[in-house]
Amino acid sequence: MSEDYTAQELMVTAAAREIRDGELVFVGMRLPILAYGVARSSHAPSARALFELGLMRDAPAPAFLATMGDPPNVAGALWATRMSNVMALLAQGIVDLGFIGGAEVDRFGNLNTSYIGGAIRPATKLPGSGGGADIAILSRRWVALMSHERRRLVDRVSYVTSPGHGDGPGWRARMGLSGGGPTAIVTTMAVLRFPDEGGEAYLASVHPGHTVDEVLAETGWDLAVAPDVGVTPEPSQQELAEIRRLDPQGFWTGRR
Repeated sequence: MSEDYTAQELMVTAAAREIRDGELVFVGMRLPILAYGVARSSHAPSARALFELGLMRDAPAPAFLATMGDPPNVAGALWATRMSNVMALLAQGIVDLGFIGGAEVDRFGNLNTSYIGGAIRPATKLPGSGGGADIAILSRRWVALMSHERRRLVDRVSYVTSPGHGDGPGWRARMGLSGGGPTAIVTTMAVLRFPDEGGEAYLASVHPGHTVDEVLAETGWDLAVAPDVGVTPEPSQQELAEIRRLDPQGFWTGRR
C-alpha cells in the first residue's frame, strides 16, 4: 500500500466508483458516507444520498460526520422525515444502490451481522440487521465493504442476516426477492465481483501493494480469479482531497 493513502481511503474511492450519476444511494455509515462525497464531487454530481434515520441529501454534508444524525447532515437536507418513509422508498424499488457492512460474507454474497457460530448456541452475538436486510432484499443492487480476513470471507456464513445470491444463480428469483443482489465486495485488499446473473464472487482486481496469492490466502473458499484480473486504480488527488475534507482527522480512514 502506498504511503500516500490508507487501505480505507482506497476502499472509499473504489466504493465511490460504484455510484452512477443520477442514482439514489442508500449510504449508511462510515466509509460509504465518504464514498458518496467523492462520487458527488467527481463523476456523479446528481447522485442523491439516503440515510436510514430519515434523511435525503443532494450534496454531502459540509463537515465531518461521526454519526448520520450529526447536525451537519441534518442541516440543508433535501428531505428530513421519518425512518419509515425512507425505508418505504426501498419497498417501492427506487433505490439504485445500497452499501452494507458485515462480520461475515460468503462466496454468494450472503452477509452475517447476527451470530457467529449459529443462532442456537452462538459464540458471539452481533447487532443484527438494522436496515441491512431491507437493503439486501429491495435495492436494485448493493455493495459490501469488508476487512479482508479469512475469518470474515467464509465459505458459508454462520447465519444469513442479509441475503445475497443465496446458493447460486436464480436463487433470488426463486425466493421472490425483488432487488438485484450484490454486485461487488470491496475489501482492504481487493475488489470481488459477481456475474450478471448472480452466483459466486470472483476476484476482479487486487489493490496496489497486494498480490493475488495474498488475497486467495485470506479468503475462506476457493476464490475464482478473473482472466483479466487487474490492479485497482489508485485514488486520484481530487478523490483524496474530498475524502480528507470530509474526514480531516482520519477518523474513518485510519490516518490517525
